Amino acid sequence: MLSGPTILIIDDEIGIRRFLRIGLEAHSYSIIEASSGKEGLYLATVKRPSAVILDLGLPDMDGQEVLRQLRQWSSIPVLILSVRNEETEKISCFDNGADDYIVKPFAMGEFLARLRSALRRQVLPDEPLFVNGELTVDIPNRNVLVRGTPIQLSPTEYDLLILFVKNAGKVLTHRQIMKEIWGPSNAAESQSLRVYIRQLRKKLEVDPAHPMLLKTEQGIGYRMVLNEN
Repeated sequence: MLSGPTILIIDDEIGIRRFLRIGLEAHSYSIIEASSGKEGLYLATVKRPSAVILDLGLPDMDGQEVLRQLRQWSSIPVLILSVRNEETEKISCFDNGADDYIVKPFAMGEFLARLRSALRRQVLPDEPLFVNGELTVDIPNRNVLVRGTPIQLSPTEYDLLILFVKNAGKVLTHRQIMKEIWGPSNAAESQSLRVYIRQLRKKLEVDPAHPMLLKTEQGIGYRMVLNEN
């Protein structure tokens, strides 16, 4: 009897659905399958799965539209699974609320790791103390500690860190970050964003030149990596 999280797979390729079912059920996940966008939206509504695996090339509607409709009422983790590898497509998916983007063909090990990260982000406790590896953030008191040592952050650095904390494990596009930190009319702040990311890494990372906490998603944005321990 499977007792793990329920995963909804929306993909019209029978072979992909079978491959995912075998791999996921071997790790105690329960699986629901849909072969079209409309069926997937219906099952997401009535079954309320823990996460959705979504293909973009569906027979009845584009996966981007499925994602947009899901995000109208749900914050459930959505992992895009697609043969499309264009940067613009990925950015559009993340801007529309996707949690991750995996290009076919893919390795099951990496896929499972990304799914675990998305699920963990979903169930992070809504508590004032955020702990991720050697980083501790006391949100009400605006205290940040790295390896037990207090770190001084500027107001903007702190706001940026809190944005990553609230979306830990999820890719945030440049556009999303700039909108949240500088407002929707300040798209020209891309250089400022790079400067603040560099400053945060100097204060938070063991080796800022090879960051392990604030990862760059090339051409797309940044992600705060969730510590597996």
